[in-house]
Amino acid sequence: MFAALALIAVTTEAAAGYPDGIYRRIGHPVTWIGALITWCDQAWNSETLSYDERRWRGVYVLVLLLAVAVFSGLAITVLLDELFHGLVALLLCGVLASSTLAQRSLYTHVDAVASALETDGIEAGRQAVAMIVGRDTRALDEAAVSRAAIESLAENFSDGVVAPLFWMVVAGLPGAIAYKAVNTADSMIGHKTPRHLAFGWASARFDDLVNLPASRLSAFWFVLAAALSPVLSAQRATEVLFRDAGHHRSPNAGWPEAAMAGALGIRLSGPRIYDGVEVAERWVGEGRSELTARDIRAALELYRAACGLQIAALVVLVTISLMF
Repeated sequence: MFAALALIAVTTEAAAGYPDGIYRRIGHPVTWIGALITWCDQAWNSETLSYDERRWRGVYVLVLLLAVAVFSGLAITVLLDELFHGLVALLLCGVLASSTLAQRSLYTHVDAVASALETDGIEAGRQAVAMIVGRDTRALDEAAVSRAAIESLAENFSDGVVAPLFWMVVAGLPGAIAYKAVNTADSMIGHKTPRHLAFGWASARFDDLVNLPASRLSAFWFVLAAALSPVLSAQRATEVLFRDAGHHRSPNAGWPEAAMAGALGIRLSGPRIYDGVEVAERWVGEGRSELTARDIRAALELYRAACGLQIAALVVLVTISLMF
C-alpha cells in the first residue's frame, strides 16, 4: 500500500505540483513546520544558556517535531480511511502526500535560471539562482551561476524528491511528513553559527542520517539515466561518483552531485562565497568548469530521466505487490 501511495503522490505532484492558489490561502506543510521551528527557536534557544543546555533543548525540539509529524500523518491516514475507505482513501491520501515532494517545483526553479541567462543575461541569472542557493550570487559569472543551479538541482533531487518518496514507501504518509520536518529543521537551524551550533546540532546530525539512503539512491538514478542516454556517460558518472563523492563538505550531497558531474562531463562545487567569506571547496568531477545555460538544460534532461526511472520503479513495486 505504501508503494501505491508513493506512486499516486509522485504522479500527482508531477502533473500539478502544489497549486499557487492553495499556497496563498493556507500555505504549505513546510511553512507550517517552519512556523513551529521558528517558535521553538525563539522560545527555547536563549543565548544565556550553556552550550550543553542549548544542545539538549535542540534534541527536545527534534523529538517534538517528529512526534507532531508522525501523529499528523497517522491522524490524516486514519481519518481518510474512516471516511472514505479503500481506493478512494488511498487516492486522497496520495494527493495530500504529494505536498511533501518538490519534483515539479525544483524543475521550474532551475529552468528559470537557464531561461534568465538565455533571455535576460547574467544579472537576471544571478537573481534567479539566488532563489535556490544560499551563497552570495552578486559577483557570479555565467559559469558560476550555471554550476550553482546544477548543484542545487542534484542536491535537491535527493532532498526534495528521492528522500521524501523513499520514506513514504517505507513508512507511508507519517514517514514522509517526518522526513520533511527533519529536513526543514536542518535548513533552518542546522547551521554552524553561534546561535545554532548547539541548538541545531541534533537536527543537522539526524538529517544527515535520514538522507543517507536517498543520497545513494539518487546517485544511482542519475547513473542509470546516463546509461540510457546516447550522449551521456554512465561509466564516467560511476568513476567520478566513487572518486569524488566523499570529498564533498556534505556526507550526502556529494553523491548526486558527483554522479551528475560525471554523467555530464563537467566540474561542480569548487570555491564559493558564503556570507562574504570565500570557502575553498574541492572540485567534484574533472570535466569542464566554464558552464553555460546549455549545461543547465542538459542537467534538467538528466533530472527528468531520473525522475521517470523512479516512477517506473514504483510502478514495478506496485505491480509486484498486486501480484502477491
